Amino acid sequence: MDGVIVDSEPRHERAFMEVFAEMGLGDRHGIHFPSYYGTSDVTLWNDFIAKHSPRESLAELTRWKQGKFLDMLAREQPIFPTLPELVRDLAAKYPMAVASGSFHVVIDAVLAMKDLRQNFKAVVSVQDVGRPKPAPDVFLRAAELLGVAPGRCVVIEDSAFGVEAALSAGMQVIAITNSLPPDKLQRAHHVVRTYAEIETLLLG
Repeated sequence: MDGVIVDSEPRHERAFMEVFAEMGLGDRHGIHFPSYYGTSDVTLWNDFIAKHSPRESLAELTRWKQGKFLDMLAREQPIFPTLPELVRDLAAKYPMAVASGSFHVVIDAVLAMKDLRQNFKAVVSVQDVGRPKPAPDVFLRAAELLGVAPGRCVVIEDSAFGVEAALSAGMQVIAITNSLPPDKLQRAHHVVRTYAEIETLLLG
């Protein structure tokens, strides 16, 4: 979802940076954000806590950042152009799921935009499974809910962790260069730059 349906990676970073600044760590937080693309907020916060031992709990930090991010989504509605049409056309041919490292409250906010939710038969959050990407758990759970064998699934991803998770699940992977350059996504079966290329691959 993040970086595929919605242009969220820069906004995740902005939300974290606002929290860091309010904590007085704006210029010394020590976090390299691209290293966390495709993972969950909890993964980043656990590393941050290990570096800085803040007084706030993991739950408090997660809510703090999540609130800022949801405000940005509501204000900016950053769905990628042409994405709603592609989702609609794919849903007419394939059963589809969202399998995301985000929490359900964020997924719900994104899928409420442009009436996207109606196109997905299943929604899986990192909250529903034991491990975040690069573990395959969210993808395997999505396949289970769709009633489709993993080997018959195609994953659309924008992150290296997501590509690895999909490969571990035994699925085909199309990677789009919304967040990372092609060389960081080269283990995917296909690397594309545009949604038109995804349409060609999946709809002919």
